[in-house]
Amino acid sequence: MSYAPQDAELLQQVNVVGTANIVDACLDADEEIKLCHVSSIAAIGRNKEATLLNETSKWDAGDKQSAYAESKHYGELEVWRGIAEGLQAVIVNPSVVLGPADWNRSSTRLFKYVYQQRPFYTPGSANFVDVRDVVEAMLRLTFSDVSGERFILNAGQLTYKEFFAEAARCFGKKAPSFRVSPALAEVVWRLEHARAWLTGGRPLITKDTARVAAKSHVFDNQKVRKTTGMEFRPLTESIAWTCQVLLQLAQNQRGPELTRAN
Repeated sequence: MSYAPQDAELLQQVNVVGTANIVDACLDADEEIKLCHVSSIAAIGRNKEATLLNETSKWDAGDKQSAYAESKHYGELEVWRGIAEGLQAVIVNPSVVLGPADWNRSSTRLFKYVYQQRPFYTPGSANFVDVRDVVEAMLRLTFSDVSGERFILNAGQLTYKEFFAEAARCFGKKAPSFRVSPALAEVVWRLEHARAWLTGGRPLITKDTARVAAKSHVFDNQKVRKTTGMEFRPLTESIAWTCQVLLQLAQNQRGPELTRAN
């Protein structure tokens, strides 16, 4: 996963070509294989007239999409190709996955942002899901008779202000308190782009992340709940668990990134 412009080709190679290779390997296998493909809510079509989106929301190729979203969409198409050729497969579309991991990468960077007591937040919102629930749903769907279906995995929506406040409470840190307007976010990502170009580094904020952060859609989880019977953990529980384990890692490892944050 990446929203950095320099990773556009890598996203295509991993998420599209890589998926095509796996689908072909499954079709060529001597025994019957069932594939569980992890896509993303980024591959769910956005209906500008609707705030609640589900698995039937249509992808609009004419709409401006991030390179990451496009790679997940076209990766899904490779799985649908495999299904059309006889492959048993299910697709899951998780929202932002919460769980203790390397907080220099992916969604765990949100926790690092709070831990380092950064001051700014955007007015948008995001949908979140616990990594343990993602695994549980994948297992239930894979070892079931269901095939040729996609399922949104989402526990709920929080504004960024709410998410940061909850994580800050768990960490015992000060929450971001300065709201960044969409107009200012457009300025910031351009400055970050220039800084990354000059230094050869990776931008902390990109055009895509700035614009995604300003959006507000809720993703419907009714289909997977009805199909598997599972319920999702409350987001407050997921945030608290993630913070607790990250703090334990900080105390045990005392890594340079963690000690500097103190």
